[in-house]
Amino acid sequence: MKMEEYNCDVLVIGSGGAGCKCGIVASKNGQNVIMVSKGLTFKSGCTMLAEGGYNAAFGYVDEADSLQLHILDTLKGGAFLNDLHLVHELVVQSPKRFIELESYGCLFDRQEDGRLNQRAFGGQSCRRTCFKGDQTGHEMMLGLKEEIIREGVTTHSEVMITKLLFDQSHSKIVGAMGFSLADSSIVVYHSKATVIASGGCGWLYPVTSNAVQKTGDGIVMAYDAGADMMDMEMVQFHPTGMVSPKSRRGVLITEAVRGEGGHLINSEGERFMINYDPREELATRDIVARSIYTEIQEGRGTPEGGVYLSVTHLPEEQVQTKLHTMVQQFKDVGVDIINEPMIVAPTAHHFMGGIRIDGNCESNVKNLFAAGEATSGVHGANRLGGNALADTQVFGNIAGEQSSKRAQESELECPDESEIKDEIERIKSLRKDGKYKPEDLKDEIKEIMWKYVAIVRDEDGLKQAQKELNDLEEKTNDMDVPDYDEYNASLVTALEVISMIKLAKLIVQSALLRKESRGAHYRIDYPEKNDEEYLKSFVLNKNGEVNTIKRGLFDD
Repeated sequence: MKMEEYNCDVLVIGSGGAGCKCGIVASKNGQNVIMVSKGLTFKSGCTMLAEGGYNAAFGYVDEADSLQLHILDTLKGGAFLNDLHLVHELVVQSPKRFIELESYGCLFDRQEDGRLNQRAFGGQSCRRTCFKGDQTGHEMMLGLKEEIIREGVTTHSEVMITKLLFDQSHSKIVGAMGFSLADSSIVVYHSKATVIASGGCGWLYPVTSNAVQKTGDGIVMAYDAGADMMDMEMVQFHPTGMVSPKSRRGVLITEAVRGEGGHLINSEGERFMINYDPREELATRDIVARSIYTEIQEGRGTPEGGVYLSVTHLPEEQVQTKLHTMVQQFKDVGVDIINEPMIVAPTAHHFMGGIRIDGNCESNVKNLFAAGEATSGVHGANRLGGNALADTQVFGNIAGEQSSKRAQESELECPDESEIKDEIERIKSLRKDGKYKPEDLKDEIKEIMWKYVAIVRDEDGLKQAQKELNDLEEKTNDMDVPDYDEYNASLVTALEVISMIKLAKLIVQSALLRKESRGAHYRIDYPEKNDEEYLKSFVLNKNGEVNTIKRGLFDD
């Protein structure tokens, strides 16, 4: 197989909001940066799809807002499972990072007096979510892309990274390798510091708002390299995804719809959220998602299997201006949201678990950093809407600064050549006639996770998921992968399937350990929160160890 090799100071895996911010900062610090993406650069991350907004406690709309309130809301929303140090960094740095986005050319909505506008989002005591209509993530990516170009950061599209590379003593990461989707060539990157900013894993489920590339590859690569995984049971289901047509199933309907005053209504015409939480539609996402799920399960859903989300009571100008994307999104499928309700149901959205990082965004594996949705800690058991876009910029910035420092004090080192040879052989060995199509196995993973490890869980279902995932893992030894198909689609899917099963098993393992309900993790056999025993994070690693970190207001 043809091999291409590249040298750089900082290698960034992922080109969404966190990856771009990391690349910009590292480049401004004088480092030679390569940013590599499995999909198209700038377009294959979830930041581009994010609609609602960016949380920063400016207090431009609600003057009572403060950093302290933002911290408290984040901790309450995360059911106090958050890493306090990371929450502090998120909240304190968020305003400054937002102003930097404006310096890159991003334009956000403002009030008549010229100050930034801010809207209400679920679980927040003040209106602190800055926005650009319902295209906030798109606007951010436009500015980040322009800054990446100005900085001259090298970008590689459609290269699937499959393995992190150790030095010859196996003490630190010295690069990564994978292959080009276009021509099948092996690509090896030699770096002084490596940053994983590859996002989450929404495609473990059949209904998701995520970009199609989000299968958790980067998280599993870090796990295979020995990185600690934390809070793996915490998978957020956004309350409102599209239900129909089937081709749009799961596509996000932004929380901004509820932030602007949208009402959730069941098939009996009842605005039902008051029955579940006094904050009604602006309760936290875990509560709203379970409430919708309950309405559907108890027979008060629509014939399509959802509930209604209506903005028909709002002024037309407000809907057209603040929810323009939603108007167009539904117009494309024949629904006029100004005059008729949307039909919505929960969709897999954000992964609060992932790579455990310290305050420098470094994992427990030397020279391996991470930022964004691939990491765990900052959001605890449930992420507040608007905190994810802030997360990308705050921790992308920290990862850029710290990976730069590491690169400045390091030299390029040769990787263990046997690792490269073994990985080439692993990839080559997948290309064979087999019994099982990777696409079919991928669908089976999604159905197992949706059936047993989704919004509502229990012991029996989780154990059944373990059994079925183990059976699927055996089938991966006999996959049918042609020597070449367009953009190596079958090979990519086969590699994704292997990673997805590992990741799914970690989620199930952690869900079985947490015998309580907290945030996004809801067990019908343990429906109450149990702070006395479970106010702690579970940390897993490839050695089979299970460690815990005590949480709460006074953790270290």
